[in-house]
Amino acid sequence: MILLDYKDSRPIYEQVVEKLQELMLLGVLEEDDQMPSVRSLAMELSINPNTIQRAYGELERQGYIYMVKGRGSFVGSIRRLKEARRQKLAGSMRELAREAVSLDMDCETFVNLAREEYGRTAEESREEQSV
Repeated sequence: MILLDYKDSRPIYEQVVEKLQELMLLGVLEEDDQMPSVRSLAMELSINPNTIQRAYGELERQGYIYMVKGRGSFVGSIRRLKEARRQKLAGSMRELAREAVSLDMDCETFVNLAREEYGRTAEESREEQSV
């Protein structure tokens, strides 16, 4: 299910793109699954079909979905999406490491903080999935 945040400063189509990517990563939308039609998703979210069309266009441009003329849109490579997210995460980690170095934090403390946060987040995720 996609929930939009109308207080978010990002355009609605970007939020739709992000939410659909999350559904792909979570396995709700699997590789080669048919995507909802533009009209049906627009009606479900109560937004303009052009917004969904723009989101689908962006997902196709990024290689996450593909179009089949007369049949609709389908989920593309999940591996590609995961790799892109890993690269983004690596970039974020580089920034955090730079900040840690600038604060004279030693490597062991930095790694322990990351390990603690990872454990806390994994536990929260497990709790959410069991609800």
